Amino acid sequence: MDDPEERFTDLYDRHYRSVLGYALLRAERDLAEDVSSETFLVAWRRLDDLPEPPLPWLLGVARNLLAKQRDSRHRRQALVDRIVALTTPRDQVAWDVAEHVIDRESALAALSALPEHDVEAMIFATWYGLPPEQAASVVGCSVRTYNVRLHRARKRLTQALRLGGASPARSLDS
Repeated sequence: MDDPEERFTDLYDRHYRSVLGYALLRAERDLAEDVSSETFLVAWRRLDDLPEPPLPWLLGVARNLLAKQRDSRHRRQALVDRIVALTTPRDQVAWDVAEHVIDRESALAALSALPEHDVEAMIFATWYGLPPEQAASVVGCSVRTYNVRLHRARKRLTQALRLGGASPARSLDS
């Protein structure tokens, strides 16, 4: 077979159940299916390098992917354990979900009160992490102009947060 799609389809048809069965012995169904799919994704990418017979290689890939998942799960659990160990009962009492909801609503109201170009300037800087040179390129202005826009946008946002979401755009447009 010279056609890569045919070779891959044949490989998948012959060995998917074996790979899935191996993964099911070591993980929950959802994870086993993900690992099996990812195993065949790796096989597709390395189709020309697959050894004969391919099953031991496929099972090795599945084994490595399961190990990565296990390590990741252990790291997550270690982080949770560390956070729990560092959290005091006072922290739990002081943390009020309602305050965070109100803060979020205030922030969204303040952002919605800003002109679109202000929000855009801040999104490029904070959400996408673009340096001024790249953000200016996207906006289509000079770096200096972008920096001025960003500075003014931040001032307007600060003012809007102080005013509780009222529109501050008119007073700082100069």
